[in-house]
Amino acid sequence: MTAVATHCPYCALQCATTLHPVERPGAVEVQPRDFPTNRGGLCRKGWTAPEVLTVSDRLTQPLVRNAAGDLVETTWEAALDFVADRIRSLQEAHGNDAVAVFGGGGLTNEKAYALGKFARVTLRTSNVDYNGRFCMSSAAAASNRAFGIDRGLPFPLADLGGAGAILLVGSNIAETMPPAVAHLSGAREAGGLLVVDPRRTATAGLTEEGAGVHLQATPGTDLALVLALTHVVLQENLADTAYLAERTDDPDGLFRSTAGWWPERAERVTGVPAATIRRAARVLAAAAPVHGGAGAYILTGRGAEQHSKGTDTVTACINLALALGLPGKVGSGYGCITGQGNGQGGREHGQKADQLPGYRSISDPTARSYVAGVWGVSPDDLPGPGRSAVELINSLGTADGPRALLVHGSNLLVSAPRLASVRERLAALDLLVVADVVPSETALLADVVFPVTQWAEEEGTMTSLEGRVLRRRVAVEPPGEVRSDLAVFAGLAERLRPSIPFSMDPSAVYEELRVASAGGIADYSGISWDRLDAGEALFWPCPSEDHTGTPRLFADRFGTPDGRARVVAVDHRPVADDLTAEAPLYLVTGRLLQHYQSGAQTRRVAELAEAEPEVYAEIHPRVAAQLGVVDGRPVRLRTARGSMVLPARVTSDVRPDTVFVPFHYGGEGAVNELTNDALDPISRMPEFKVCAVELTSAVSLMEVPA
Repeated sequence: MTAVATHCPYCALQCATTLHPVERPGAVEVQPRDFPTNRGGLCRKGWTAPEVLTVSDRLTQPLVRNAAGDLVETTWEAALDFVADRIRSLQEAHGNDAVAVFGGGGLTNEKAYALGKFARVTLRTSNVDYNGRFCMSSAAAASNRAFGIDRGLPFPLADLGGAGAILLVGSNIAETMPPAVAHLSGAREAGGLLVVDPRRTATAGLTEEGAGVHLQATPGTDLALVLALTHVVLQENLADTAYLAERTDDPDGLFRSTAGWWPERAERVTGVPAATIRRAARVLAAAAPVHGGAGAYILTGRGAEQHSKGTDTVTACINLALALGLPGKVGSGYGCITGQGNGQGGREHGQKADQLPGYRSISDPTARSYVAGVWGVSPDDLPGPGRSAVELINSLGTADGPRALLVHGSNLLVSAPRLASVRERLAALDLLVVADVVPSETALLADVVFPVTQWAEEEGTMTSLEGRVLRRRVAVEPPGEVRSDLAVFAGLAERLRPSIPFSMDPSAVYEELRVASAGGIADYSGISWDRLDAGEALFWPCPSEDHTGTPRLFADRFGTPDGRARVVAVDHRPVADDLTAEAPLYLVTGRLLQHYQSGAQTRRVAELAEAEPEVYAEIHPRVAAQLGVVDGRPVRLRTARGSMVLPARVTSDVRPDTVFVPFHYGGEGAVNELTNDALDPISRMPEFKVCAVELTSAVSLMEVPA
């Protein structure tokens, strides 16, 4: 093996790396490459990523559950035959929608495309969605309705470096994607890093010593805070009124919708002092182009988005950006920090319940006709929009719900909300099939497990948080009988509907994806495999092979019919599960530097597991004193959905009204046993980020050190 240029398997920063051969079979060493996003850096997860390739419990052979209830090894042919036979019988008895498919934001573009096509052409089911519904859906919904286009960052990440101010709402990039912190240096030097977060995270800590402002808002009140920031901008004549008149559809609506959110009112709701709100608004405005500033950006993350009002919170952030005249200006703008490795590409090619490739709507007759033509079927054969992720999960095994579920690239028994209900619904299925790399919590419940390739064992493409399409390359051969997810789709399609073949060659699948995306919002048709192999990393849309890609969107017009951004009036409302006398604290969840998503990969890396081996609850010293809780001793958390016992970590980094728990752990450490599955009415995002919780000491319930 020679050195192979590829990208990190984890977050959407997609840090560039080079993999080098080592003596052990299947193993590599990693070195960072210079690239615009990571600038030669890697985080701790990236440095240790090769360890996952050779973990001791790597899945290497198909498994099927026998009569005794055990998962035992079988052949690919037997496993595929079994699954195809069960699908056929279930659909004959209950209809096409009796089978559902659930995808993931870590799948390559080719796998995401093939998954959506397989669901709609081979299975002919409307029941397909993916875990990106838990990640980007609120920001996507808000961007689509305001701009007509959803691309996480409609500008290159490197543009942030020249900004005088950056407002981060619910994003902790210092822990989730550390190499990106380098792009905040300009704003920090100017004293313009503004961070909204109920915790003093590593990112919030970057605002200290004059580098910016930490707005430590009450959980669930980001929307009220952003409305107040916009109020200050408008009432103090800091807005770009010419931009609003020329480039938005309803400037007056923006004034009307924020008029009542003076900072003193927002202080009562958010806990952020009115003076701090005014200071932050003025710092942000001073950096805006309309005032001759160096540039300003507003960026949102999961902390703002994973709420039952997440779409409205992101909309408020977009409205603030519009008030300052930021979107479409070089050196300024609004963007969303995409989380999963292919969170951007994963939602563009048909995994989502209402989408077809190219980010087309499955309800659009023109889109249906075009894509059906690419697939060689009648538009009438394509199903309509299906259920969103939580609604799909809640319907499993019910009278009118799916009887079978195929899961690719997702670990539902850690990542979904209200896990007791998820476990119950999975148990009610007649058939659960999981394709995975390791025996995740979800795979261990399956009737059939397909062992599939991971990052360094497969060819393909990924799309970074900027909308930049990248090449993933093979560095090592997969172990045992491991095959690609593409082979799973092809094998089942051959058995179920052989008239519509599926390729197992990633380059061939990508070429079909290019054709299917042509003319769509996310147009990849000009981004050929050869161009990517030649070293180009191109931004979509790229409609022809002589096109250079589109690093920056919205310079002249937005993606709406008239080219103007839509101002959507929004207002604050309480969280779905608000505080009560019995549950007087807010539970918030989030990520750690050492772990990624459901932890199925990182909890198997010794260095990372040793650094953060178990789940814990951060509580404020004042609360600890009131309850007699000692650091490291157990506490019980109880919400309307369940309870768990875990050690306390006493720290002033969290608000006194807040308990923080990381969500990367499974089994008894899975905090999503407690989280709320209340949905945003537009994005259908569940309210992971906040709910009411009762906290009590639980020393007698857990063995603790002397």
